[in-house]
Amino acid sequence: MSIGLIGKKLGMTHVYDEHGRQVAVTAVELGPCTVVRKRTAKRDSYDALQVGYVSVSEKKLTKPEAGQFKAAKTDNFKYLREFRLDSPGEWKEGEQLTLDLFQDFELVDVVGTSIGKGFQGGMKKFGWKGGPKTHGSNAHRAPGSSGAGTTPGRVLKGHNAPGHMGNERVTVQNLRIMRRLPEENLVLIEGAIPGSKNSLVYVSKSLKRPEHIRASRMSTSEEAEAAAAKKAARGKKK
Repeated sequence: MSIGLIGKKLGMTHVYDEHGRQVAVTAVELGPCTVVRKRTAKRDSYDALQVGYVSVSEKKLTKPEAGQFKAAKTDNFKYLREFRLDSPGEWKEGEQLTLDLFQDFELVDVVGTSIGKGFQGGMKKFGWKGGPKTHGSNAHRAPGSSGAGTTPGRVLKGHNAPGHMGNERVTVQNLRIMRRLPEENLVLIEGAIPGSKNSLVYVSKSLKRPEHIRASRMSTSEEAEAAAAKKAARGKKK
């Protein structure tokens, strides 16, 4: 697993890369976080780093919660999250984690809670085609038959049906950091991430492509256009 930070989704905007292309990004206020506890395989059966985010007063915590912060000799935090690591030995309890963990154009994984949409029908939830839209039909958006009759005589497990939609934990992998603003604890991540504005998100280094830097580059057609423009400019000079 990879180290990461806890943050807050602020909303979406756009920036321009070095080639002048507009890129949609999500603004995330990320960290600073504090290492509260180190989990070790010898004591806890697994290796992990527990980090805290958003300081709160002790009166807002239960006694067991306040006790672990006193033991770690750190501030009291509203949110705690564990990041599984191969070896957390390099980190120390009380150490602060900032945007210095990441680099520009590095790939990251983002975890958030999707926006809840309440009870929804099958057409919206699963993209069902629906029934005929003509006059004679009485089943435009209804589920219809949900299983065989005599055999097996029941609805099979896992059958798609209307129900609650959204408000689920969602992970989006290999998103690119377009820009970092360390003085404001702000990071701009390419594309959309799950959750509503001001919702909590977890950003960690890419699990499948750790430390991978994906710098912006021109497409084949853009490179051809740029080469043609340079060639035309040289011809005019001659």
